[in-house]
Amino acid sequence: MSTTGATTPSSRDERTGRNSNGRTRTPRRLVTETKASFKTTEFVAYLAVVVGLLIAGNTVEGQEGGADYFAADKVWLYITLLTVGYMISRGLAKAGSSQPYDEDRS
Repeated sequence: MSTTGATTPSSRDERTGRNSNGRTRTPRRLVTETKASFKTTEFVAYLAVVVGLLIAGNTVEGQEGGADYFAADKVWLYITLLTVGYMISRGLAKAGSSQPYDEDRS
């Protein structure tokens, strides 16, 4: 006996979204790695500190022709250290954490 051309009944009604047992189908739960970096408060804090360092480096000067206490090389060193620290913290945040979202049913 050949079964070519035979159709099997569908277990889900496409019009109503219900399974054969009468329950509605819920969307699958999926996950991303983490939030986008610009959505985090640590990014906002990082930007605020970098702007503060740039402003401080521009405004702090020695007294009447004296040596500059907060020279440009120190400012850029601190910004580099902050950037490395931020990159490490984002790497640790992405290692093993996840953010759930629902499947788009469009």
